[in-house]
Amino acid sequence: MLAPAPPPPAPTPGVVAAGVYAAGRRIAETTVVEAGAWARKPGHIVWIGLYEPSDALLREVQAQFNLHPLAIEDAGNAHQRPKAEQYDTGLFVVARTAQLVEGRIAFGETHVFLGRGYVVTVRHGASTSYAAVRQRCEACPTTLAQGEHYMLYAILDYIVDDYGPVIQTIHDEVEAIEDVVLARELQQAEIERLYMLRRDLLRLRNAVVPLVEVCRKLEHAETLAIDAHMQVLFRDVSDHIRRVQEEIDGLREVLAFAFEASLMIGQTQQTHIARRLAAWAAILAVPTAVAGIYGMNFKNMPELELQYGYFIVLCAIVLVCGVLYQRFRKFGWL
Repeated sequence: MLAPAPPPPAPTPGVVAAGVYAAGRRIAETTVVEAGAWARKPGHIVWIGLYEPSDALLREVQAQFNLHPLAIEDAGNAHQRPKAEQYDTGLFVVARTAQLVEGRIAFGETHVFLGRGYVVTVRHGASTSYAAVRQRCEACPTTLAQGEHYMLYAILDYIVDDYGPVIQTIHDEVEAIEDVVLARELQQAEIERLYMLRRDLLRLRNAVVPLVEVCRKLEHAETLAIDAHMQVLFRDVSDHIRRVQEEIDGLREVLAFAFEASLMIGQTQQTHIARRLAAWAAILAVPTAVAGIYGMNFKNMPELELQYGYFIVLCAIVLVCGVLYQRFRKFGWL
């Protein structure tokens, strides 16, 4: 009678997943404590995913894979600029992630430790789980068998692809703003939203652009120890990042034009209103001036003796006002 299969390892706080792979297939679950022994076996790769781990957990990971202390220090600090650094014990890569949370872009970070026999991802802040990356890789053992560098490519490609929904949502909102700008002047709340979108896009650009330099390093074997046949994959990620950058720059320009168009429309409306007020003021100035003259109460005023003087003055006022009104209508002021 066969012995029952051993139970899976108990989950550790901060550890999202920990699997062992051989020949491109997942062969076992593991723990951080046992991960180092698995990684030292020829042909085996340990893939561990951490989310906001404690310092103690990071120190345990460091002990298992002999990670550089500076890299561990960076992984515990979630305010790093995207970068790729080569240490004696392996490679350390930092990338920024982005998600839309209640209409605003929330940023997170992913730190990747890479070496012979292991891949460790450390996520901080807004970031989707990399379970989809694992499933995609496990569905094709042939490609997963290419090793740790392919896993790194899959993670970076997933991070860049996640920028797409964020940009598409902002793109739809920008188009809606464009339609509003052409129809009417923007309200205060809409102007504030436009400004926040531009600021968020700038922050997203600052998170995306440094990844181009990271992929450039990964493309060149003389900079980092990356397999030559994997460099073309990182070049593909770099192309995707450049396209994302172009889309961000395009959206920021559209928002800038929308803001300028809103200002111009507002100024045009104000100018039109000022012209209307000036035209009516000029028309009303005529009876005001006449009434002011005849309201000075001088005794010797020749017109006061005319039998029809009152009607003559009224007709003159109406005639002058009518001429002014027609002239202003002709000039488009009324």
